[in-house]
Amino acid sequence: MNCIEVNNISKSFGPVNALTNINLKFEPNKIYGLLGRNGAGKSTLLNIITNRLFANSGQVLIDGIKAAENDEVLGKVYMMSEKCLYPEGMKIAKVLKWSNEFYPGFDLDYARRLADEFGLELNKKVKNLSTGYGSIMKLVVALAVNTPYLLLDEPVLGLDANHREMFYRILVQHFAQRPSTIVLSTHLIEEVATVIEEVVIIKDGKILKNESCASLTAKGYTVSGSAAAVDSFVADKQVIGSDSLGGLKSVHILGIPDKKNLPQGLEISRLDLQKLFIKLTSA
Repeated sequence: MNCIEVNNISKSFGPVNALTNINLKFEPNKIYGLLGRNGAGKSTLLNIITNRLFANSGQVLIDGIKAAENDEVLGKVYMMSEKCLYPEGMKIAKVLKWSNEFYPGFDLDYARRLADEFGLELNKKVKNLSTGYGSIMKLVVALAVNTPYLLLDEPVLGLDANHREMFYRILVQHFAQRPSTIVLSTHLIEEVATVIEEVVIIKDGKILKNESCASLTAKGYTVSGSAAAVDSFVADKQVIGSDSLGGLKSVHILGIPDKKNLPQGLEISRLDLQKLFIKLTSA
């Protein structure tokens, strides 16, 4: 099957367990959100998939083939990371030409159009780019590489609101025109909620949730009202967090509540993905 398959991956740095028994699949032609707080293990996982880090145990398969130290199969995956891998003195125009020579599927014309749309000056040197434009340069390359699997680690680092909105729009257009498997690793949950189809939430190096975005958000609810009535109503439900103010209380639950039997004075509202993520990872 064409997919990235992560089997029983564990990774530690000295006494710290960065990842513990990670099992998941990134399937064809879907946009995934790899979500987690800082230090949850997102970047470590992506670096293991791309063979930049070695796991202590487990293996990664790409299209059914073991990925470790296999340049041919790793060539199907492109990862944009926070680090800039290009020489500081290189001009952006040269970065694009170099990428065109190095990556067989690179679309140089598309990269130049993207650079123009983002306002990225091709005559500038890498060292003279701001943090935001450094990210834009890496995004332009990543989107033009045209590999079956595209991993984007904190892709909007340093981008202003307008450029972030532009990136998400371009990403959706790119996916529609050139379907592939895209993994967005980020902590900016609200911004990616309308872009991603699948959600993988990592907490303390372990998979907390792995399901469709629609399925997950359909389960998150807040029950609000007097503390005693709320506590009674949620007694048999999966509580993931709560907030109190005086005699009033809001309890956040996973699971679809029975609205027909809702006691008088209680209110139920849906949790959006960001609030759901915060409650799940804070519990």
